[in-house]
Amino acid sequence: MLQYVREQATGLTKDQRNGFVAAYLGWAMDAFDYFLVVLVYSEIADDFHVSLTDMAFLTTATLVMRPVGALIFGMWADRVGRRLPLMVDVVFYSVIGFACAFAPNYTVLLVLRLLYGIGMGGEWGLGAALAMEKIPTARRGFWSGLLQSGYSLGYLLAAVAFFVIEPVFGWRGLFAFSLVPALVALWVRSRVEESEVWEKSVKLNRTPAYQVFRNPAVLRRFVYLVALMTAFNWMSHGTQDIYPTFVKKGLDLSANTSIAIAVVYNIGAMLGGVVLGAYSERLGRRRTIMIAAAAGLVVVPFFVLSTTVGWLMLSSFLMQVCVQGAWGVIPAHLTEMSPDSIRGFYPGVTYQLGNLIAALNLPIQEALAGRHGYPTAMASTVVPTLVVVILLSALGSEAKGIRFGATGTRVPSTAGSDGVQT
Repeated sequence: MLQYVREQATGLTKDQRNGFVAAYLGWAMDAFDYFLVVLVYSEIADDFHVSLTDMAFLTTATLVMRPVGALIFGMWADRVGRRLPLMVDVVFYSVIGFACAFAPNYTVLLVLRLLYGIGMGGEWGLGAALAMEKIPTARRGFWSGLLQSGYSLGYLLAAVAFFVIEPVFGWRGLFAFSLVPALVALWVRSRVEESEVWEKSVKLNRTPAYQVFRNPAVLRRFVYLVALMTAFNWMSHGTQDIYPTFVKKGLDLSANTSIAIAVVYNIGAMLGGVVLGAYSERLGRRRTIMIAAAAGLVVVPFFVLSTTVGWLMLSSFLMQVCVQGAWGVIPAHLTEMSPDSIRGFYPGVTYQLGNLIAALNLPIQEALAGRHGYPTAMASTVVPTLVVVILLSALGSEAKGIRFGATGTRVPSTAGSDGVQT
């Protein structure tokens, strides 16, 4: 595996590597902060004397504001380039994340999470656009999977931070610590040059976004991608958000056991993203997604019905190999499906609108768990979602291998083929 990584990295320039690392760290920070809340929201609920359902709304609030951030920072990036908006973005969400450590009550924390959602909404789309625009076309699949694995690394770091920091400093110490990796991401990002693809695209085409959307194919593709990202986000949040609480409260296992299981399944997530992202260069983007989701359906019974630590680790590991394996395709897939002139906001907004709709997942799962138990809550949300992911991928199209910066507002065909049309 390490040899393959070295082969993929051979020939990349220093700027290409820096651009990728900056996007990777930013995406890892997104997950790090999001899962801090997931890991400690029961503890915060006890401190602020609110219900778990109210606490689950904190994650919903963050997701609700992400499309706003994707729109603001994305449109700004299409006008001035990727570099400056990404640097401003990381400073913004770093300060807000740090301030969460000092929230005096639930209401203030909720407002801070709303603001944090704006900052994180701008992160994924711009980072993915910058990284994929710099990476050579034939290597996008591998680097897409590796980029997406940054999300799992962020979750893994949150789990480790919980082990080390929470017992000493509590949940507030976790949020205060989040400032450190964010500043590291800012330092790396300051060393990245502007996207050459963006500079070329601006010279070729300065068409405003509203005019690009007058093309019916662009609009249809946008709606389709929002639907696809809704299913994808429901898939990932449905298998991750409630799982630590299921282990702790549903199975009455310790918090440390829950975190140990989280470490194991995030290793599976990282492996799945990289391996299937790389294979998508051979199998195609859509076929890889369908294979991963179908494998996830096979794992579901073990995932929701396991009760011993060993089976919980194995089943959750396999589930995240499948779920994040499908996700490993997405940075390349969405950026390839985006018109050059609006690639700054098109992938991010489609992704974050899907996140917005999927924000209902955790409150729904908590409500179902209260009535029918955690296994039923997870199975009744995960199974339909995996099926929808397969169907939407089968009905869609892809643009694997498209050359950025040479297509203007060209978009993928609205037919089921893999071609593109102008």
